[in-house]
Amino acid sequence: MERNRVVITGLGAITPLGNNPDEFWSNIKSGNTGIDFIKGFDTSDFKVKLAAEVKDFKPELYIEKKEIKRMDRFCQFAIAGAAQAFENSGLDLDSIDKERFGVIVGSGIGGIGTIEREEGNLLKKGPNKVHPLFIPMIISNMAAGNIAIKFGAKGMCTNVVTACATGTNCIGEAFHAIKNGLADIMIAGGTEASITPLSIAGFTQLTALTKSDDPKRASIPFDAERSGFVMGEGSGIVIVESLEHALKRKANILSEIVGYGSTCDAYHMTSPSPDGQGAARAMKIAIDEADISKEEVSYVNAHGTSTPVNDKFETIAIKKVFGDYAKNVPISSTKSMTGHLLGAAGAIEAIVCIKALQEGFIPPTVGYKVSDPDCDLDYVPNVGRQQDINYAMSNSLGFGGHNAVLLFKKWSE
Repeated sequence: MERNRVVITGLGAITPLGNNPDEFWSNIKSGNTGIDFIKGFDTSDFKVKLAAEVKDFKPELYIEKKEIKRMDRFCQFAIAGAAQAFENSGLDLDSIDKERFGVIVGSGIGGIGTIEREEGNLLKKGPNKVHPLFIPMIISNMAAGNIAIKFGAKGMCTNVVTACATGTNCIGEAFHAIKNGLADIMIAGGTEASITPLSIAGFTQLTALTKSDDPKRASIPFDAERSGFVMGEGSGIVIVESLEHALKRKANILSEIVGYGSTCDAYHMTSPSPDGQGAARAMKIAIDEADISKEEVSYVNAHGTSTPVNDKFETIAIKKVFGDYAKNVPISSTKSMTGHLLGAAGAIEAIVCIKALQEGFIPPTVGYKVSDPDCDLDYVPNVGRQQDINYAMSNSLGFGGHNAVLLFKKWSE
């Protein structure tokens, strides 16, 4: 069976570091942080005070005002990112086969802000005051559903929900759908809006979040003093397209997807496996699908959450895959700047990899000060590097033991 080559032709991003891909990437290159004290609600009684919130988001630029009220924030982020990506791609709705045009966009948590608000209405005002669209506002598939409605995409429409691996799995599944001839174009990615009182309280009780009150020393992946992740929010959306379809319409091709690995640790609800075996297998599967040697990987965007166990075990996994070459491959965690966007993390990190390939620039891991003997690889501390990159790998490791890895190639015919 002949397989299609698969390319990226459009990008959309709503992030703590900017509300479009160019602004986001510019801040990533500069090593800026989107982490600050939470503005969205009063944190007086909370142990955690910091998050990476989206700033100055204007949903009315992308969604009709009456529709905004019918969508949770996670869905608004998704629509905005999809609109940017579609415009960036140069696609023409009137000239594409909508039955071969699909959507795979997921959210790890869905409409938790709406759940909190409507629970308050139920308790204070009674059941008749719960919003009539409460259910379609909270279910996580409605990001994909609403995107499909907006663009008339009548092909496959689904969402993968794998916690922190969601965005990566969604893009990976879109890649395979096109590679296997099931679609010509897919809108794919992840979205999240979980900087809410209940969500922050829940992750705090899980001891997953840092209690640091220093925005510059809060999300510090691979640093010996790391103490938990910082919650982020936003969306990352890409247009995934068959090479044949893209060339036929003379599209501006941004990158090629060449590998995707997806595995499970089957070990623990929240902790990665200490031996790194599951994550290592996902990386190897992606490399094998790309049909390259491990030494050809020029950059790894690590999951790098800034939790004590993730960064140690991910380092072990990288060493399992790359062997002696692990010391030579540049690795960075852009969560040091964006915080952890949960279901959207892998999607915005895919955009980082695509931009890194285009510009030959490896972004830094900022805030790094204290070396950890368990994390002894090249994490590109504090300052990015101008360096030619041919293949970039993006790792995502989710609660439940989900491992997802994407491998991107610098575009060349």
